[in-house]
Amino acid sequence: MNYLVLLRHGQSQWNLENRFTGWVDVDLTENGEAEARRAGQDMKDMAFDKVFTSTQTRAKRTAQLAMEEMEKAGANMANIKGQDGFITTPHDDLRERDYGDLAGLNKAETAEKYGKDQVHIWRRSFDTPPPNGESLSNVVARVGPYYESAIKEFVEGGQNVLVAAHGNSLRALLVALGEHEPEEIPSIEIPTGRPLVFEFEAGKKMRKYYIDEKPQSA
Repeated sequence: MNYLVLLRHGQSQWNLENRFTGWVDVDLTENGEAEARRAGQDMKDMAFDKVFTSTQTRAKRTAQLAMEEMEKAGANMANIKGQDGFITTPHDDLRERDYGDLAGLNKAETAEKYGKDQVHIWRRSFDTPPPNGESLSNVVARVGPYYESAIKEFVEGGQNVLVAAHGNSLRALLVALGEHEPEEIPSIEIPTGRPLVFEFEAGKKMRKYYIDEKPQSA
C-alpha cells in the first residue's frame, strides 16, 4: 500500500484579511504556520518519496514546516532529505487560480461593489473567469496534465507522494484523480492545513480520508 496526500497551505495573510489572493505571493500567518506544523505532526507515521508544491511561498512554506515537524517527531525522511534540506519539486501548474483584477480586493467589499450574484459567478462558476483571470476550467486544464505527466507515475508506481498546493489547484487535482466531475468542483471545500490521504494498492485507489478522521471507501 502507498499513498498520495493532498495538503492545502495553512492560513495566509490575505485569507485572514478576506482578500482575493490568487497568484499574489502572500505568506502564512502565525496561525497558518501552526496549521502546517500540526499537519506535520499528523503525518509523523508517514514516509514520503516525492514532494510536489506550487511555486508560491504559502504552499512551499507549508510543506517545509510540515516536513520539519515530521522530522522532529521521528518520521523517516531519508528519501526526501538532501544535503541542503528537504527535496521538493515546485511547479507553476500547481499554483492557485489567477483572480486577475480581483487580486488584493476584499471579498465583502467586492460583493458590495459588483453585487453578490456577480461575485459568486466569478468565484464559483466553472467556466466564467473573473476579469483578466482564470476560470476553474482553466485551472483544471493545467493541473490535470501536470498530474498525468509528473506525479501519476510515482503514485501508480507504489511511491508515497505529498502535494502541497492551494484550494483551487487541489480541487482540480481531485478531478484528475476521478473523484469529481469538473462541474462539481465549485462546491468542494478543502480545509487549510488538513492532510487528505488517498491509499493505493497496485496503482488502484482503495480509500480516501482526512488524516484526522476514520478512513472511508474511495
